[in-house]
Order: sequence, then structure tokens, then C-alpha cells
Amino acid sequence: MKIGFIILINLFFLHTMIAQDFKLTKDHDALLVKDLDKAAAFYSDILGLPEIDNAGLGPKFRWFALDNKVQIHLIASEEEFKPHKGVHLALNIDDLDGFMKFLKSKNIPFENWPGEAGTTNTRPDGVRQIYLTDPDGYWIEINTNKL
Repeated sequence: MKIGFIILINLFFLHTMIAQDFKLTKDHDALLVKDLDKAAAFYSDILGLPEIDNAGLGPKFRWFALDNKVQIHLIASEEEFKPHKGVHLALNIDDLDGFMKFLKSKNIPFENWPGEAGTTNTRPDGVRQIYLTDPDGYWIEINTNKL
């Protein structure tokens, strides 16, 4: 019995010593866009994201920053892609009702998860959310989650 316990303890410590303990944090999302200026105007003027330096990558790349050091990289491309609502960016906001009024004033359509136009839905955890698309059809969730 003692031998089995000792082997078990040794295996536990061996696993602990060789287990990887990486800490990953999000850096950026990259989106292929057809019209870089139109997409950049949306992320700047509608989402209010500040444009940042694109690290010298040239005129086919425009980068935008979120306040938590995560970036969105827009890349001019003729490559075909098909956005899907289930694959989306998710951003949180303090004033969802105010943002919805702003979207309406700019004639930017939005919907809830089931697809009902101009309204929100509430997830089971109490978070309210809406969905809208950028000029290339990428889905963006805006929600009231408190991180």
C-alpha cells in the first residue's frame, strides 16, 4: 500500500514538473476586407476605435485598438470569404441602449441573436446583446458583459 501511495505521489509531482503552464492573452483579430477605406471608416466612425500604426506593413493594412491592448487588423484582399453569424467579434459596452440609438441615427441595422431587427436579446447569464455587420458582412456582437 505504501509503495502504491509513493508511486502515485511521484507521478503527481512528475506531471506537475513537466506540465506546461502557458498564459495566453489575445493580441488581435485579422479581417480580410474588400474596400479598406470603407471598412476603416466603419471601425473608426461607428465603433469608435482609434486607428494605430500598422508596424510599417504598408497601405493594404489598417490597425485599430481596443482599450485592453487587443487590436483589429484590416487587410485589403480580393480573396473570397463568407462571414457567418456564429463566427463573430464580440465587444462589450457600458451603454447598449445609447449605442443602439446611435446606430439608428446612422441607419446602421442591428438585430438580436434570433434575427429580430432593431432589438436585443438577453442571454441566460443576464447579458444583453445585439449583432450588426461591418461593410464586408462580418458579424459583430455588442453586449453588456462585465469582464
